[in-house]
Amino acid sequence: MSITTEKKKELIARFGKSETDTGSSAAQIAVLTGRIRALSDHLQTNEKDHASRRGLLRLIGKRRRLQNYLHYQQPEAYAQLIKDLELRR
Repeated sequence: MSITTEKKKELIARFGKSETDTGSSAAQIAVLTGRIRALSDHLQTNEKDHASRRGLLRLIGKRRRLQNYLHYQQPEAYAQLIKDLELRR
């Protein structure tokens, strides 16, 4: 249901400014996207897990707020991140 620590470290290394940069908006959005995808897969098989569904909605809202911030501060970085994470098709 959650992402592994290896996957999280890989996402941070790829989208953060350094290997240990967990605070940048891009790194946080990437990690949240991984968690959202894992929860979405979980909810495909466990349709009655309403507590996890509520958590998923909270994660989506948090990611959206971070995306808005990044779009306002660095529009080019935002566009590249959306493309790399394949959030919009």
